[in-house]
Amino acid sequence: MDKTMLLNMEGVKKTIVHGGSDDISRFITGTKVPFHFRTMLCDEDRTVLDDSKKVGVPMEVVIGNMFKLEIWESLLCSMRVGEVAEFLCDVIHTGLYPIVAKSLRRIAEGKDPVDWHVHTCGMANMFAYHSLGYPDLDELQKEPQPLIFVLELVKVEQPNEYNRESWAMSDEERMKAVPILHGEGNKLFKLGRYEAATNKYKEAIICLKNIQTKEKAWEVPWLKLEKMVHTLTLNYCQCLLKMAEYYEVLEHTTDIINHHPGVLKAYFMRAKAHVEVWNEEQAKADFQKVLELDPSMAKTVRKELQILHMRMEEKRDEDKLTYKGMF
Repeated sequence: MDKTMLLNMEGVKKTIVHGGSDDISRFITGTKVPFHFRTMLCDEDRTVLDDSKKVGVPMEVVIGNMFKLEIWESLLCSMRVGEVAEFLCDVIHTGLYPIVAKSLRRIAEGKDPVDWHVHTCGMANMFAYHSLGYPDLDELQKEPQPLIFVLELVKVEQPNEYNRESWAMSDEERMKAVPILHGEGNKLFKLGRYEAATNKYKEAIICLKNIQTKEKAWEVPWLKLEKMVHTLTLNYCQCLLKMAEYYEVLEHTTDIINHHPGVLKAYFMRAKAHVEVWNEEQAKADFQKVLELDPSMAKTVRKELQILHMRMEEKRDEDKLTYKGMF
């Protein structure tokens, strides 16, 4: 192994495990870099925290796109395609690793990298400790320490060599993409392609949430983005209603109502979800709130309450037959 110090980079030692191609890779803003990584503690056992090869999918970063763990961009830019290198990084470079690792683990588990429907007051976040949901990352977050990153540079793709996804866009590009994604989602909804529509709405929401994290919570720019997120989330919920995903509708609409209690459409949609899962009292309460917010909805609410009454009667008849069969 060829051991070298990375020049002009304090607190990093590099060890080349396997040499790469002879050509030096060209890294410019917008270059996409797929790579495998393994993260280890600097203990006697070199305890492995994360390993992308176990997941089977390489990690990707786009150079100049403000990736949270900036050191990875610098490390990758020192490598050649096919190279495997080990980097010992001091704590000045590893403080954000637990947050990044949480997102990567959620992706590996098939979940959203961020809980885009969860809102947390920025001020509360500053003074309260929040679990990341993984004990080893919680420990690392409480007591940051040096880490070892083993990186394998798989490929280098220049900006004109791939189609840019939303995560690879700048904030300006994300804002331009949102109305396009919104419109595509609406068209798909009208065509009855609800699952495809949810993907468009969800991608637009993630674009906005990425921008929103850079704004100060509850100030005007943040609130403008929040309103846009609500519109898209409610469109997303309309698709979920069509797909009979009623409990997820309840989750998202309740989250909106808890933080912004005057959103009429959220109450109406939550009421319809309550109807579908036979939550009679909760549905009536939400329909009542709809009338308080907009009395002109009286005719629509009466119709929905009739549907609720019929569903509850059907449920009671079904329950009677079920219990009769049991005895």
